[in-house]
Amino acid sequence: MQVGVGSATAVENKRVFIVDSDEIIRAVLQFMLHDEYEAHELATPAAAVAKGIDWKPDLLVLGGATLRELGLAGLPQIKSELGGVKILLVTEAGENVVAQAALDAGVADALLLQPLTVESVRRTVNRLCGRRTQRTVKLHQI
Repeated sequence: MQVGVGSATAVENKRVFIVDSDEIIRAVLQFMLHDEYEAHELATPAAAVAKGIDWKPDLLVLGGATLRELGLAGLPQIKSELGGVKILLVTEAGENVVAQAALDAGVADALLLQPLTVESVRRTVNRLCGRRTQRTVKLHQI
């Protein structure tokens, strides 16, 4: 059952590669996205590139462990190998120095800080994949 997912979103085929050596982070992100996306868990950037030859992703989600392994210098190469794919970085709040540098350099497209929520992950992934996102407006009583 897909909770909170519109039928148009459920049948649209957007592919997301979730890459991190931390299998828990991969599993959590895959769980948060599997209702709306074709989400694939991969342990290494090399596995993502190999799979991306035949199954080009719409978005590459890189976890903090993989970001630490790749470093800032490795991001342009993986982005190029996957045809200029958009990159979302997921890190802990205290470990975002490399992630922020990647954003500033234009190598990464967005950053999510842990702890993650389903809403924040889906909203960010929707935006990066070109889906319209719902805006909420808080009304104040006078």
